[in-house]
Amino acid sequence: MSRNAIIGKVARKELLLFFASPVAWLFLASFLIVSLFSFFWVESFFARNIADVRPLFEWMPLLLLFLCSALTMRSWSDERRSGTLEYVLTLPASIWQFVVGKFLACALILLLALLATLPVPFTVASLTALDWGPVVAGYLAALLLGGAYLAVGLFVSSRTDNAIVSLMGSIAICSLLYIVGSDLLLGFFGGSVGEALSLLSTSARFESITRGVIDVRDLYYYLAVTTVFLALNVLGLEQGRWSRGGNRRHRRWRWGTALLIANVIVAGVSLQAFRTLRVDVTQGQLYSLSEPSMGVLEQIEEPMLIRGYFSERSHPLLAPLVPQLRDLLREYAVAANGAIRVEFVDPAQDAEAEQEANEDYGITATPFQVADRYQSALVNAYFDVLIQYGDEFETLGFSDFIEIKGSTVGDPEVVLRNPEFDITRAIRDVIYSYRSGGELFAQIESPVTLRAYISPDDSLPQLLREYRAEILEEAQTLAESSGGKLNIEVLDPDAGDGGVAERIIAEWGFQPMLAATGDVGEFYFYLTLEDDHQVIQLPTGAFDSSEFASALDAGLRRFAQGFTRSISIALPTPDAPVPGAPPASHSFGSVQQAISEDYTIRMEDLADGSVDPSADALLVIAPENLGELGRFAIDQYLMRGGTVVLATSPYSVESQGPALLLRAVSSGLEGWLADFGVQIEKTVMLDPRSSVFPVPVVRRVGGYEFREMQFVDYPYLLDVRDEGLNAEHPVTAGLPNVTVGWASPITALASDGRSMTTLLETSGDAWISDERNVMPAMDDAGNTLFQAPSGPRRKASIGVLLEGVFQSSFTEPPSAAPVASADREAPVEPPRSLVARSPASARLLVIASNDFASDQVLSGVIAASGNQYFGPLELLLNSVDWAVEDATLTRIRSRAHFNRTLPPMDATTMASIEYGNYGIALLIVASLFLGWRVVRGQRNLRLARMIT
Repeated sequence: MSRNAIIGKVARKELLLFFASPVAWLFLASFLIVSLFSFFWVESFFARNIADVRPLFEWMPLLLLFLCSALTMRSWSDERRSGTLEYVLTLPASIWQFVVGKFLACALILLLALLATLPVPFTVASLTALDWGPVVAGYLAALLLGGAYLAVGLFVSSRTDNAIVSLMGSIAICSLLYIVGSDLLLGFFGGSVGEALSLLSTSARFESITRGVIDVRDLYYYLAVTTVFLALNVLGLEQGRWSRGGNRRHRRWRWGTALLIANVIVAGVSLQAFRTLRVDVTQGQLYSLSEPSMGVLEQIEEPMLIRGYFSERSHPLLAPLVPQLRDLLREYAVAANGAIRVEFVDPAQDAEAEQEANEDYGITATPFQVADRYQSALVNAYFDVLIQYGDEFETLGFSDFIEIKGSTVGDPEVVLRNPEFDITRAIRDVIYSYRSGGELFAQIESPVTLRAYISPDDSLPQLLREYRAEILEEAQTLAESSGGKLNIEVLDPDAGDGGVAERIIAEWGFQPMLAATGDVGEFYFYLTLEDDHQVIQLPTGAFDSSEFASALDAGLRRFAQGFTRSISIALPTPDAPVPGAPPASHSFGSVQQAISEDYTIRMEDLADGSVDPSADALLVIAPENLGELGRFAIDQYLMRGGTVVLATSPYSVESQGPALLLRAVSSGLEGWLADFGVQIEKTVMLDPRSSVFPVPVVRRVGGYEFREMQFVDYPYLLDVRDEGLNAEHPVTAGLPNVTVGWASPITALASDGRSMTTLLETSGDAWISDERNVMPAMDDAGNTLFQAPSGPRRKASIGVLLEGVFQSSFTEPPSAAPVASADREAPVEPPRSLVARSPASARLLVIASNDFASDQVLSGVIAASGNQYFGPLELLLNSVDWAVEDATLTRIRSRAHFNRTLPPMDATTMASIEYGNYGIALLIVASLFLGWRVVRGQRNLRLARMIT
């Protein structure tokens, strides 16, 4: 008989014995029910609100520990107890064939148990988009871990004739392998000791694979454990064949087994040096350096230092994150091809390094409260990363890296949020900071032309003649030192037949100016910077030559790579508060903080009629009562080819005592937007596809009213996802969902030379409301009450983008404050320019909500979900990145794990999903049992026919 035939016979025998035992079916059913219970109840899948199946695998190592021990506890112990083991040992067949046969039988049962849990990921996939990479990796990890546990169980079972002793012994050894790398044990050691222990642990390897990274080192570990214990199993059974006393054959068996185990260990240790032998199967390659990060690393021209400051003893929840962060930093070193040096320091063990960290880099220890079985103590620990490039550096602390997820049971979950984003951003920033102190023109790839559309001196006022001579002389000096990167071209619009004037009027809307003093006629004075890709206008302001250098420098930086961009932000500052109206209660500190991490921000006061010319984009949030100068500032920034991101709506939410009300507001931009074909309706959208929000609720019971804060499905808080997000545009393509609160329907029209793109839409079941009181009430049954739809349900746009040529809504500049002239006693009003038409690079993004990115909304959604939520901030940051044509961070930012959320569901739907999965699990077990009965019946029928 062939070896394969023997292995197959042994496997079939073990399967028949297993399925013939009622205890086996009980174990299988218990495994499925406990798995589902841990998924839905222990890990609170719905409350967790993350669309993945990670909770299913959280408890899998412990569940497999008991399942595999139960599967193997009788495999050899019953053979030994019943005396059939002696018969097996006397057969003319190799022992390893019997061992492999039993192992394959147990592995097949394990595979069936794991396949029976497949309805869970399919359920999640039916609710929303599911990343199947970690799911496949999770099942692979469970199968490998189960195989290792089975090998341990078979070995223990071969050493005793008592099945209960076999069960307990197998559980003990498998538990030891699990605990070695658990967070509980690593919290006491940390550092290099903790990393060494994690290499021996089944739990650490299992977690590494289930997150979606299939590493050859992890695969080898499980295969090595399985091989070692199967080899020990074979050796233990082979010894049963030996007579008393040793001989050369016995020594060969012992030495051969020892040599096999030694080779397995040595190969495993050697394999640890190969950190790149892995495959990231997550959607978007979450755990691999992305292409944008690689692009940033290519900009490194000088040696860069990345130093990790990690304490050996730290908080137990932070200690397991240290190895992950170390591995990521090492990947940066490998990807940079020697341009980055990575080193790790424990300041507690190196006094000089700690002093340097404190004094030179401002890195200090963070106090953590830790406790062990003997005492509770305060530990000062380091969890920081230094990135240094030349004389520039940036530091990142644990608050930059971690995300704390709330939990309904036990301690909160602490994970790395999106470390690649933070590290790549820091690397980019230090490179840009280093370059900003260097040569500007070295960062400009294509030559830039300064085109001056200026009338001759005899057509200019005296003030502009002097201004013209001074700025052209300054520009010429700069051009001579630019190495051919800056060219100067002065054009007289009226020269010849006036063709230039006709062109700039048609293309840019550069209308002729008229001096206020009346001493000259019409003239032109416009400055532009142009290359092959873009055209921007340089502001002339009050024609002050002292401001020209900064304006030219700011304009040139928009053509350069490697400089930190600046963003102008205008927050609610009403020009004239409405008498009797309450003050605005919304704040936007989170927006300012988020943008300041990547850009230089300039807080803009639009009341002065201008926007800082160095701004690469203008962000206007919740404007109120803007006057003519404010509108003019936004208008002219757009006309100069800039990008304006505008968040505005006819209503703003505020709390008045226990009530939550919508306050009518006027942005002052209604007519200005209407000139571009943009209309925002004076209503508010509600959508059943909404987010949970903490709101003050009036609960009526009998004849009494109770006011309390509750988390309710709040239809005013629109959950925009899937088809509601434009998957083709960079601003929204990488976002899984965005919560937009108290939004209004918006309509926009395209025109000749200007396109319109819808970025955000509600679902088709949304409706409008004119109710000002947006605080929900509850009926006696506990149902939330809102205004019923007064019209048909419909899909509505709440975010649109206009790109192309805009015609200014101003025919002349608004009146300006007088400016004193140096050569005249009486103040004179200098001529002001008006750009009547924008270049094609102008862009206007309108989001019809005042409060979608307010601190109130962000904190409310975070409180309701228990997770950090940055959807609105990501939308704004993506808009800014796109506006400055910097896609580096846009493509990395949305790789964070907290982005995938569940759609809103009522309690009935959630209960149906949960109990439906329980029913499917029991149905699978019943189907297997019926299948087994059919197979057994056919087998018995064949035996009966053979007998007769």
